[in-house]
Amino acid sequence: MLIDTYGRVATDLRVSLTDRCNLRCTYCMPEEGLQWLAKPDLLTDDEIVRLVDIAVRLLGIEEVRFTGGEPLLRPGLVGIVERVAALAPRPQMSLTTNGIGLKRTASALKAAGLDRVNVSLDTLRPDVFKTLTRRDRHKDVLEGLDAARDAGLTPVKVNSVLMPGLNSDEAPDLLAWALEHEYELRFIEQMPLDAQHGWKRDGMVTAGDILASLRTRFDLTPEGADERGSAPAERWLVNGGPQRVGVIASVTRPFCAACDRTRLTADGQIRTCLFATEETDLRAALRSDAPDEEIARIWRLAMWGKKAGAGLDDPSFVQPDRPMSAIGG
Repeated sequence: MLIDTYGRVATDLRVSLTDRCNLRCTYCMPEEGLQWLAKPDLLTDDEIVRLVDIAVRLLGIEEVRFTGGEPLLRPGLVGIVERVAALAPRPQMSLTTNGIGLKRTASALKAAGLDRVNVSLDTLRPDVFKTLTRRDRHKDVLEGLDAARDAGLTPVKVNSVLMPGLNSDEAPDLLAWALEHEYELRFIEQMPLDAQHGWKRDGMVTAGDILASLRTRFDLTPEGADERGSAPAERWLVNGGPQRVGVIASVTRPFCAACDRTRLTADGQIRTCLFATEETDLRAALRSDAPDEEIARIWRLAMWGKKAGAGLDDPSFVQPDRPMSAIGG
């Protein structure tokens, strides 16, 4: 079991498969990109599967989410999914992706054992997409979403970040589109995880702003805390249901008290939180032939020291040195 001093138990593992990405989203990294991790620093496919096995067999992990960077850029992705699906106990598996490349891989991922996907899409306007991501790939993302739904990687969840002056007016249009295509839309408040450290709370589009905009066109009924559990998204029934919309208000309505996550970076570091400023190295233990029980002990100790919360409202908050692309969303 992965428990911390506040009594929270981690059952959800986020695994970053690569720090690389084929987009350059303005809220994540600079236009010129970043200094990528050297290949020897990355965990191998075997090392990733071994760590996931330790997590589900010895530490009580029940869900595994593969992230990046962009996980579809990992050459061995389908094989990793297939091997994790064969573990006992078998964890639920999902993938967070920008959707580029999903059209050609959705069927193979489903066949390998992937359960569902989360796809990032912030706008319905190709020109705004190009401004936000610095790439002209809007059509590819839409085709990837369709492929995921058709392959049965459901529910397909769409994650959207609204930015002032760019797409902040699109919330109702995005929800109408998601309802039409049977996707579950979740808005995410912009978080301070950009490599340029340019994030500022003043002027950000908040959960309150998003809900006010949605209510100009839709009737929203709160789903309730019992249904939410430890999920980061607060959800609302749309026009009486059954379809829903979610808002992840990491900044204005933090949910740290219910957090059930542990994170593994692409280079084998354990992070207790997206906003952690410290990491615990598992790669060194792996490569020094430590037994599974010793690696589990190191992991437990790391999680025992997890802090109460991210402290985004605290003036002394220090933004992590590593951008989201290197940590995993």
